[in-house]
Amino acid sequence: MKTEKDIPSTDSSEIEHLRERLRSGTLDAQDLQLLDRLLGSFLTLIDLLQRKNASIKRLKRFLFGPASERRPAAREKPDGADPDRGIPPATAAEPTPADSSTERQGRRKGHGRRSAASYTGAQVISCEDAQLQPGDRCPQCSGHLYDTKAPTLFIRLTGQPVVGATRYDQRVMRCSACQGRFTAPLPAGVPPEKYDATADVAIAMAKYAGGIPSYRLARLQESCGVPLPESVQFERCEQVADAVLPIFLELLRAAACGEVFFADDTKVRILDLLKENQRLAERERRGLQTTGIVARVGAKQIALYFSGRRHAGENIDRLLAHRLPELAPPVQSGDAISSNWSRQSATIAQKCWVHARRQFIEIEASFPAECGRVLDAIAEVYKNERQTLEMTAAERLLFHRQRSGPVMEELRAWIDEQFAQRQVEPNNALGQAFSYLKRHWNELTQFLRTEHAPLDNNPSERALKRVVLQRKNSLFYKTEHGAAVGDILTSILETCRLNQVNAWDYLVGVVRQARAVRRDPARWLPWNYPRGEPQRQAA
Repeated sequence: MKTEKDIPSTDSSEIEHLRERLRSGTLDAQDLQLLDRLLGSFLTLIDLLQRKNASIKRLKRFLFGPASERRPAAREKPDGADPDRGIPPATAAEPTPADSSTERQGRRKGHGRRSAASYTGAQVISCEDAQLQPGDRCPQCSGHLYDTKAPTLFIRLTGQPVVGATRYDQRVMRCSACQGRFTAPLPAGVPPEKYDATADVAIAMAKYAGGIPSYRLARLQESCGVPLPESVQFERCEQVADAVLPIFLELLRAAACGEVFFADDTKVRILDLLKENQRLAERERRGLQTTGIVARVGAKQIALYFSGRRHAGENIDRLLAHRLPELAPPVQSGDAISSNWSRQSATIAQKCWVHARRQFIEIEASFPAECGRVLDAIAEVYKNERQTLEMTAAERLLFHRQRSGPVMEELRAWIDEQFAQRQVEPNNALGQAFSYLKRHWNELTQFLRTEHAPLDNNPSERALKRVVLQRKNSLFYKTEHGAAVGDILTSILETCRLNQVNAWDYLVGVVRQARAVRRDPARWLPWNYPRGEPQRQAA
């Protein structure tokens, strides 16, 4: 079957002109090509319907192409806004929630050369001039040289296999009389273990940070002359997961005491559970998902993943069971799906504005003035949010009350007026989008009443991208144990990323000091671990 990219799009006016030429009998070679394209698209559409896997969203994407939630940077004011319907002209250009970071000036992010300071994991080698020293005479004049304390930085990149190998040929001598064997010792500093901590960490990061499936890494290693079978890779990942398990459990306890929780689910395949589904009763739960939770604990962020039959709300409840009873209820952010919300623990709900905004983006072409009014109000709130990045939680709350509060009140009054004056049909797409806002208004505007309440659930969505990449490349987990290993390692790696910790140095240090980690895991949290340990152990 053709993919969506293989199917060329055809303009409706082009089809109308073709019909006119067909009726008049003046078809040419280009018309025959157009007919072939149309028939191909028609057959593909029939195939999708026959397979019964064509959802409305997939059909819309097939017929109209992929949509984007990004609005134009500059949008003209609708001069035709109807004052009788209470629709004011839209305001100026609107930055999207995705662009809630500081305004970019000049060159776009990601373009241009990286500075030498970006290579935080590079080995540092100091270069000295053997002929010139501070205090010497200048070779060009009679002056004296002094150290500027600002060296010129040069970065040289080298390549290597993901996992390398060194072969030690140890001479073996045998006694002619007693037949005793004498094997030459390994060089000083070389332990007798086959797998170094760096090899284990490299394998774990390739799979769970880089999303490389085990079979692809096995092929790559074979091409480099260092075979690394898939079964061996999982065994080494188990070793790393066993070393970081005490830290993972400590992260659970720390995250339970956080101020804000972001949570969402994404699908996962676990083959053992899929086989188990065939033996379950009709009404027993069969769904499988990975929950991604991001907890904010002061200035730190903790990412946690849980794969299985439990939904996000149930995993939040299990996490909050470790929360200290004297702490106030935390803020929980998510979309409106009921399975995402805690039911056994007290939380303060903040619904996601990005999910609310998406409904108006999808229908803006049909209702440009009404959707523009809502989207501009949301843009104003995100514009205010950008100005609170350096504020305390109390200052942010006061700022939003003063700046965003009137915007939200005006928007709610306008929506109520649309229904009261019957300017909108409750059952059409616009009416349903308005009803969504009204139904969840209290939770959507929680940021006007509660400190730390975020505007959206984007941190959880971004954290789940790592899981989606693994699912796309590796397709499935074979057992629940394999899924648990993946959850532990992914949680540690994503937590390192969120807190700007060098995951390589951190994991190498943890694996080499596994006994010390078990004795005091709190000391080895990503933001607490002794950063000198990996270097001393390597030496």
